[in-house]
Amino acid sequence: MSTVEANVRPDYDAELQKIADYVLGYRIDSPEAWNTARLCLMDTLGCGLLALRFPECTKHLGPLVEGTLVPHGARVPGTAYRLDPVKAAWDIGCIVRWLDYNDTWLAAEWGHPSDNLGAILAVADHLSQRRVAEGEAPLAMRDVLEAMIMAHEIQGVLALENSFNRVGLDHVVLVKVASTAVAARLLGADREQLLSALSHAWVDGQSLRTYRHAPNAGSRKSWAAGDAASRAVRLADIALRGEMGVPGALTAPQWGFYDVLFSHTNRDLATKPEAERRFRFQRDFGSYVMENILFKLSFPAEFHAQTACEAAVTLHPAVKGRLDEVERIVITTHESAIRIISKEGALANPADRDHCLQYMVAVPLLFGELAAEHYEDDFHAAHPEIDALRAKMEVVEEPRYSRDYLDPEKRSIANAIQVFFTDGTSTDQVAVEYPIGHRRRREEGVPALEEKFRRNLETCFPRPRSAGILALCRDQQALEAMPVHRFMGLLTL
Repeated sequence: MSTVEANVRPDYDAELQKIADYVLGYRIDSPEAWNTARLCLMDTLGCGLLALRFPECTKHLGPLVEGTLVPHGARVPGTAYRLDPVKAAWDIGCIVRWLDYNDTWLAAEWGHPSDNLGAILAVADHLSQRRVAEGEAPLAMRDVLEAMIMAHEIQGVLALENSFNRVGLDHVVLVKVASTAVAARLLGADREQLLSALSHAWVDGQSLRTYRHAPNAGSRKSWAAGDAASRAVRLADIALRGEMGVPGALTAPQWGFYDVLFSHTNRDLATKPEAERRFRFQRDFGSYVMENILFKLSFPAEFHAQTACEAAVTLHPAVKGRLDEVERIVITTHESAIRIISKEGALANPADRDHCLQYMVAVPLLFGELAAEHYEDDFHAAHPEIDALRAKMEVVEEPRYSRDYLDPEKRSIANAIQVFFTDGTSTDQVAVEYPIGHRRRREEGVPALEEKFRRNLETCFPRPRSAGILALCRDQQALEAMPVHRFMGLLTL
């Protein structure tokens, strides 16, 4: 038995180098990606502005020490806060994710790549202001859109074939990694500094996923991404100060991410050869994820339920006059929806409800719509008929839906609903395979996205100001050319 360890310091893990080389060297030449990033910016900012209506969200915002003044502080949209970039990333990430209404990526892992905008905007706004103060050229919004495309790509490609949820980890590990990469790049990192920052993102302890699932689902899931974005900015800053990296962060035997968190907690993975326990890459990094991102345009609901909500709204006219006659409701869905959001029993809070498939079907069946307010405690308590309908629901898997969900050429998120009545009659089965926010429905979705953004702007700003912001965001060339600090000023109270 050996009593010493070989202390040969390795080169950086190949996976880290792959991310670093993409961020530092890839040129985005896809017009569709640039245009979709602009739409994503609009949608994400609107989600954040809408969240400011909810005190449970806004209680988290602002400086850690009241009265703190930060030179060239990053702005938090819809507020008067000017914060250091680390706390600003937390706040922006928190408001963006609070209502579960921003974009989504579904694969072996799930997540919301626009969560990275917390880190991107905080760093870019601060840098842009600082550069102007020092007599240099500011950052432009094109830099923000480029960082968004890259962050989407890093998070999304890592999610394609690597399931963190199956080993109990939350997807915000990917927000931390992607945000670290693009924040370090914006800050001017060289390759060694960027690799160092990435290695520390993986070495960090990672969030457990338990706060997203029964019986522990709660509001942490609404600020977890802000927390990850904030940590990413901090790690990027540490690396820019010259802190050494951890080259074998992923692959170090016994002590690395793969052995500690990605295999030993999963017996199937633990029995596989080392090469099969490492991350798998379905494709090289490019702009695929932004081009195929999913927008939530109709419902503030967990994405696996979006098509179910749409089907329920369609069935509302046929059901609303016969609620006492409903015998059972069959929801036909895909495996991921069953694993994440199918639940029975009491729902303890809004975060619990917006991750319950049955709740998100019952409300539009009853009322013909689903809005953020429908998850609140007062609304739920006032409508016992919601839980009465939930008790009559059956959830079944359709294998084709599960296959098409993972098919890279389809990436459907299918659900179907059929209501059966006590007299033996039933509604038609209404199936929706692609939500309006899907790439296959982009032409139909853009007007809905712009209308959603307009409504959300008007929750914070007067109509003339809202109209001006919307007009700017509709103009790709004008938006890309605008200095970041001027754009952020438009969104500040």
